[in-house]
Amino acid sequence: MYFRDVIGLQDVKRHLIESVQQGFIPHARIFYGPEGVGKLPLAIAYARYLNCSHRGAEDACGQCPSCHKFDKLAHPDLHFVFPVVKSKVSDEYLPEWRQFLTENHYFNLGSWLSFIDAQNAQGLIYAKESDEIIRKLNLKVYEAPYKVMIVWLPEKMHESCANKLLKMVEEPPANTVFLLVSEDRENVLQTIWSRCQPLQIRAIEMEEMTAALERTYAIDHTRAIDCARIANGSFTRAIELLTSSEERAYQFELFKEMMRASVSRNIKSIKEVAGTLAGIGRDRQKSFLLYSLRLFREYFVSNMQLPEIVYLNSEEQQFGDRFAPFINEHNIEAFDEEFSLAHRQIEQNGNAKIIFLDLCLKVTVLLKK
Repeated sequence: MYFRDVIGLQDVKRHLIESVQQGFIPHARIFYGPEGVGKLPLAIAYARYLNCSHRGAEDACGQCPSCHKFDKLAHPDLHFVFPVVKSKVSDEYLPEWRQFLTENHYFNLGSWLSFIDAQNAQGLIYAKESDEIIRKLNLKVYEAPYKVMIVWLPEKMHESCANKLLKMVEEPPANTVFLLVSEDRENVLQTIWSRCQPLQIRAIEMEEMTAALERTYAIDHTRAIDCARIANGSFTRAIELLTSSEERAYQFELFKEMMRASVSRNIKSIKEVAGTLAGIGRDRQKSFLLYSLRLFREYFVSNMQLPEIVYLNSEEQQFGDRFAPFINEHNIEAFDEEFSLAHRQIEQNGNAKIIFLDLCLKVTVLLKK
């Protein structure tokens, strides 16, 4: 990945390039921001530029031996850490990781776990990963100016792993650079965060997103604008809107069933919906809860009669014409709290049947407010 492969963010790219040219290279950076804005591609492009033999004014050369190895993500001084399953370490999934990165520049944790067939398992960076990181970084730089360790989603790092890395992040071996890529800064261990130079990566600009969608997916300008608007700065979400309409439609059907069962106060229907949700797997459950949170916010905003700031497709809008009045100032905060709580409980491997039955019953009460 090159800087040119990262959509938009021209000022951030310029900052990174100029910092290298001026010799300002922090030993640890953390790229943070919302999902789907290009943080990981940016980190890889920065690592490539650091080790390029003939750096250009705007990008790596693409011709030197280092760039050729980066093309295959197989540079001996480039290392990755990322969430895995089955208590393994990242290197055990390295061939799959390289293939996945080659095929996908913009993605989320769910799509990575689906690629490795994680099923109901949650991706984590396990405690024993720290020993592998320390071992690799204590080796001498093989051939490049810098040894680079890219940690994708440090918020998924086991606390004992993070604690063992504190000294390494604070005082890494010579010519070693840590690049952490986070989507949830609140859950990154504060002692790790404080040892890194933070760089916030904002949402992708509307014009840049629209142009990238037209160029990549050969869609007309009107559809690209609509998709970019709903995606609200996340290219990962824009891809999902274009390529995963089936999953989105499935989530929307589950949402409608849940709301209708709760409005009807039919205990049998509520139990059926809760049972369905409990059986779809933890990653899909978390995606559903996040999708529901977004719909609640959009329906609440739609009551203000400001269509220009409502991000719904036609089916969601049509359902909202009748449902949106149920989401108001008396219950919107409670909806946010309850669905966010359910998301945390699912992440912590809580009993899905109990969580979703309890949530459905709470929705029944909240919809009457």
